[in-house]
Amino acid sequence: MKEITLFVREATEEQPIKTLETILVDLDGIERALVDTDDGEVKIIYNEEQVTADWIKYKIKQYGMHLQ
Repeated sequence: MKEITLFVREATEEQPIKTLETILVDLDGIERALVDTDDGEVKIIYNEEQVTADWIKYKIKQYGMHLQ
């Protein structure tokens, strides 16, 4: 398992966090995701044999979210 920490600008409010959760749940290989609502920090634990960090970032951006 690998861990990546991202900062998602929109991940400080309830609705965008729900959208982010939906995005991550739909990706194979995501084991866990924790969101800090104070600053939009998202820690993701994933199986690198099923998904890459670049693909995770791409999918988040595809839904109109902004990585900082």
